[in-house]
Amino acid sequence: MRRENQSSMSQFLLLGLPIRPEQQGMVFALFLGVYLTTVLGNLLIILLIRLDSRLHTPMYFFLSHLALTDVSFSSVTVPRMLTSMQTQDQSIPYAECIAQMYFFIFFTDLDNFLLTSMAYDRYVAICHPLHYTTIMREGPCTLLVTVSWILSCANALCHTLLLTQLSFCADNAIPHFFCDLDVLLKLSCSDTSLNELAIFIAGMAVIILPLTSILISYGRIGAAILKVPSTKGICKALSTCGSHLSVVALYYGTIIALYFFPSSSMASDKNIIASVMYTVVTPLLNPFIYSLRNRDMKGALEKLFNRATVLSQ
Repeated sequence: MRRENQSSMSQFLLLGLPIRPEQQGMVFALFLGVYLTTVLGNLLIILLIRLDSRLHTPMYFFLSHLALTDVSFSSVTVPRMLTSMQTQDQSIPYAECIAQMYFFIFFTDLDNFLLTSMAYDRYVAICHPLHYTTIMREGPCTLLVTVSWILSCANALCHTLLLTQLSFCADNAIPHFFCDLDVLLKLSCSDTSLNELAIFIAGMAVIILPLTSILISYGRIGAAILKVPSTKGICKALSTCGSHLSVVALYYGTIIALYFFPSSSMASDKNIIASVMYTVVTPLLNPFIYSLRNRDMKGALEKLFNRATVLSQ
């Protein structure tokens, strides 16, 4: 098979979603609506947190960064997919493909770290309520977010630099709707053992360890809740972390199903569907989960609507 290195591989072909041509219009409209709702919903969360002083707390500080990450995460893949569906042009330049892969890894990692920070915040709030304001000061919260950004950037950059050292075969068709690292490695003609080792180590660092930390935090939260004597106290404790726990279950549940329990039959199509779940659906649902299950968010939203009504009169 003819070999081409990364300098001569000018473009890849994104084959997109496994749908029939007659379904293109309906699917395009569906994903466009989902994307616009995702962007508007998450931006609304950021606006509410900025405008309402009652939401100037560590939990909502982390939530605002998570909302920004969700907007960016969805924007890495969906607009490119919509453009390809509209123009029927499946080609993507080599540099753009590598950049898309970088930002996809970056925002995936950032999601993991932010969800872990939010779990720690809930642990401190429930298990150490008297020391909450001392532990979760502005400085430590800012440090947690800054470290999350730095670690995410470093991991994504590591994978990107390793990928750019590989040579690619003449077959440049990517059976996916975005430039996924695993798929790109399968197209390579080079030895990818170093890349696979980096994926394994990074998977431990940015998926397994954060998930383990979240599970430990909620294990201790559960133990603390069981010690609460009143049913009202238990319900109050659960309400403070119910939204976050729902997001964690949705996000990590999809990732675990995709990477740890691969399907043997029609694996490619099922992997694409699972990828749609955590790249498109999860960022869409996060605003609704936090808005519908959170009394403070609903109060801030009502306050914003009342203010808008007064100004319009």
